Amino acid sequence: MFKNDEERHDGEPEIVTDDIDDTVVSEEDAADTIKRLRKKLKKAVEEKQGYLTGWQRAKADLVNARKRDEADKAEFIKYANERLIDGLIPVLDSFEMAMGNKDAWEKADKNWRMGVEYIYNQLKRALNDAGLEEIDPTGQKFDPARDEAAEHVPVDSEDKDHIIISVVTKGYTLNGKPMRPPKVRVGEFKKA
Repeated sequence: MFKNDEERHDGEPEIVTDDIDDTVVSEEDAADTIKRLRKKLKKAVEEKQGYLTGWQRAKADLVNARKRDEADKAEFIKYANERLIDGLIPVLDSFEMAMGNKDAWEKADKNWRMGVEYIYNQLKRALNDAGLEEIDPTGQKFDPARDEAAEHVPVDSEDKDHIIISVVTKGYTLNGKPMRPPKVRVGEFKKA
C-alpha cells in the first residue's frame, strides 16, 4: 500500500504495514519478509503433516492393538477352562465304564439307570458346548501323531493292516487342540 497514495521521492513506492506505528517498509524488505514468512509457512505445513501422519499411525496402532487384545481375550476364554475340562474327562471315563459293564448295569434299577444316563448326557452336552470333542478313529488308518497304540491285533486281511480295530480309551480335543489321544487297538497283518 502506498503512503498517502503517493510514490516516494526516489521513485520506489512506500509500503505501509498493518502495524500500529504505521512503519514504512521498502519493497525489498517486504520481499524478504514474504520470503521468510513463506519459509515459516512451509515449515509449519511440514510439521503439521508430520504430526498428522504420526497421529494417524498412532491411531492405526491403537486400533490394531485393540483387535489383537480382543483376539487374545477370545483365545484365552476359549482355553480358560482347559484344566477344569481335563479334570472332568476321567469322570466321563468312569460313567462309560459303569454303563459299559452290561451285567452290573442291567441289574441296577431302571429308574436309577435312566437318572445316571441323564446326568452323563448333561455332562457330555456341557463339555461339548465348551468345545470338547470326542476322537473316534475306529476304521481309520493308524496315525501316530493323533493316536496311541495300546495293542496290536492280528488280522486276516492285508487291507486291515494298520487300521484301527477298536478304541480302548476315548481321545478328546478342545476347540481343535488335542487334549488326550485315543488309545486304540491296531490291526497287524502278518504274511504266513
